[in-house]
Amino acid sequence: MGSSTISKIEKAIQYAHERNRFEFQEFTVRIHGMHGDHTVSYRSGEWHCDCEHFVSQRDCSHTIACEKVLGEMLPGAIPALIH
Repeated sequence: MGSSTISKIEKAIQYAHERNRFEFQEFTVRIHGMHGDHTVSYRSGEWHCDCEHFVSQRDCSHTIACEKVLGEMLPGAIPALIH
């Protein structure tokens, strides 16, 4: 492994520890739920899920699970849900 690659790995480790460097803008994930699969997306600071509960309540177990997995890396994350 060359010194350039080692340097890049060291920088990546530094970035990984400095979570404030990350700004999630958009992503989509498929969650295999107890009653079927659901698509959860995050766009422009807003969650979206294709489950019935989200459509009526604007939150659901699928979006809350994503918040828990991603933790404080998300802007506006609710600390009580994270831990």
